[in-house]
Amino acid sequence: MKKFKFSDLGIGILFTLFFISAGVILAVNFRPLYYLDIKLLEIEKTSGLEASVIKKNYDALIDYNSPFFKGELKFPTLPSSASGLEHFVEVKNIFVSFYAIFAVTAIILLLILIYKKKKRDYTFLPVSSITILALPVIVGLACAINFDKLFILFHKIFFRNDYWLFDPATDPIINLLPDTFFMHCLFIILGILLLGSLFLFLISRIIRKRDYKFRSNP
Repeated sequence: MKKFKFSDLGIGILFTLFFISAGVILAVNFRPLYYLDIKLLEIEKTSGLEASVIKKNYDALIDYNSPFFKGELKFPTLPSSASGLEHFVEVKNIFVSFYAIFAVTAIILLLILIYKKKKRDYTFLPVSSITILALPVIVGLACAINFDKLFILFHKIFFRNDYWLFDPATDPIINLLPDTFFMHCLFIILGILLLGSLFLFLISRIIRKRDYKFRSNP
């Protein structure tokens, strides 16, 4: 294994962005998680709606957030305010950005992997594994301390208005989206990061053992 280079840290950041975007895309599109939370979080009881109606409105929201969806957001059975719809436009823009980050980092990392393989330079693997691991540790500690404050901080960072402060009377969709559900989505993202870190670490170990055997048995 060659010595650590500062560029290895840059590659680690690229891997972190890649796995974060992959985790966000998975969390947004993994509808069974929400369907399970309908029961676990008693959303029927808190919203006063049947599960089938809740699913239809949730599905409309997820369909709208796809980069391939064209048109305006319309909930099948729920009213929406102008500010609420504007917030969801902003949310969609963020999600679309994650799709773009995923595609761009995937292409860049593929080119880097091809180049590094030719050079037989794999120092970026353990460095990337550690770099990826740093974020779940920090966010995990923040969640353990106070998830609600972390949730509010996220909105204040990514949104320049208070449209995310829904009034259930004008935007009843908020009753279908409890904070705990978003925490579960966050767990998926952190899980993807942990798996990505573990994967790179294992690949690094396999390559190191292979190179050791090669040097020991020329």
